[in-house]
Amino acid sequence: MKWRKYTINTTTEAEDMISLMLSENGVEGVQIEDKVPLSDSDTKGMFIDILPDIGEDDGTARLSFFLHLYEDGDAALEHSADPAGADLSYTIADRLWKEEEIEELLNTVRAELDEMRTYMNIGEGSIEIGTTEDTDWRNSWKQYFKPIRTGGFLIKPSWEEIPEETAEEFAEGALKIIEIDPGTAFGTGSHETTRLCLGAVEKYVSHGDTVLDIGTGSGILAIAAISCGAKMAAATELDEMCEPSIRDNAGYNGITDSQFALIMGNIIGDDNVRDSVREKSPEGYDVVIANILAPVIVMLASAGVTDVFCKKGGIFITSGIIDTKLQEVISAFEANPAWEILEVNTLGEWAGVTAKRV
Repeated sequence: MKWRKYTINTTTEAEDMISLMLSENGVEGVQIEDKVPLSDSDTKGMFIDILPDIGEDDGTARLSFFLHLYEDGDAALEHSADPAGADLSYTIADRLWKEEEIEELLNTVRAELDEMRTYMNIGEGSIEIGTTEDTDWRNSWKQYFKPIRTGGFLIKPSWEEIPEETAEEFAEGALKIIEIDPGTAFGTGSHETTRLCLGAVEKYVSHGDTVLDIGTGSGILAIAAISCGAKMAAATELDEMCEPSIRDNAGYNGITDSQFALIMGNIIGDDNVRDSVREKSPEGYDVVIANILAPVIVMLASAGVTDVFCKKGGIFITSGIIDTKLQEVISAFEANPAWEILEVNTLGEWAGVTAKRV
């Protein structure tokens, strides 16, 4: 499969107009690179701990798009025609572009860029042509996602087989298999924070427990808890884009609706979400998990936020804590008499804090 990358050098002022123009001309999916800092509204709900240093905003922007090139014999281009003989357009996402169609597109784009110059600053307005690669852009990333062994869990994508070296352990029940397809959600088992939480889940979740997973991401920790014997896991998630991945992953692992409840929304301050969480286990949860980021965990550790959902004697497992924020998290737990810190574990630059509800 051949794809070609085109990049328009422009300005932040013009990036929205150019994106719209490209969309109207059949281009789906534009990658925008600029140095505009994220505002408070941009980061709301994103739980970003440390923002990258992108340098000073100089007003420039780069808009890139990829075109899937047609090759002789490529049947995907042979789309249907209606009975009257009119050509029916194929889905843009699967469109194959012939060289003459690309040339026509680029001529149109250049003409429209010239027209935009008359009423706005588009900067250079030049178009760079990137290298052509024989790459299946939709599936090539899968080669980097292989089964991962962490503690008593083997995390594997659905398209991979159980490695031979672990098959015997699995057959003997000494290894729990969790199938996870990442989709748009965070949590594949490879990140240090997920591994810290998986270790704590394996240690603290017992048969018959009820579990609350706050900010579930891919659903991996709730699924792990159920595989350890939890009778029910409720999970909250802010990002609506994660919902299909979460439900798919639960299905891959044979988890039923009675075992798993997904609640979309913010458990911090959203009364409807908090009521739903409480309804799933009115007597409280045996284990609460939050693999998010340090500023959020500080809020979750505060009085009246998470402690009200955890049974006395219950366990609160947290990670997503960069080492520079660890003391801040510890202080938040220590400031709330409802929590007693049981252990602090580190892996690389990341930490996990496990506390008990007293």
